[in-house]
Amino acid sequence: MRLEYVGIRVKDMDESIRFYTELLGMKLLDRAKIPTTKGETAALQSPGSKLVLELNYYEEGSPFATPYEAGDGLDHLGFKVDDVKAEFENLRRKGATVALEPFEETNDKEATGFLAFVQDPNGIWIELFQ
Repeated sequence: MRLEYVGIRVKDMDESIRFYTELLGMKLLDRAKIPTTKGETAALQSPGSKLVLELNYYEEGSPFATPYEAGDGLDHLGFKVDDVKAEFENLRRKGATVALEPFEETNDKEATGFLAFVQDPNGIWIELFQ
């Protein structure tokens, strides 16, 4: 058994695809309507990663269109970058919503890394780390 993909529910498929492809550099692998569930799905992948991000949109009346608050059961998605500050500023210039400015994270023993957070169009936090 292995984890193949992570699926998130989105409010606007086009806006979400634009965010993940244009701002985060992911590649759109597939996009399809699913009449049986009154939905639409899109699969995206970061260059060099095997994990797929599945975006799911459901019309009102779909059995999957149950309301939930952004972040319910999902803490964040993590993206490894070469330079947190530079990538954070690039995303800010492109219109990403800032969640947390760049900072150095520490645990009770040592500094563990440099991080920053932005939000996707659905309110899901995106971690940038190096």
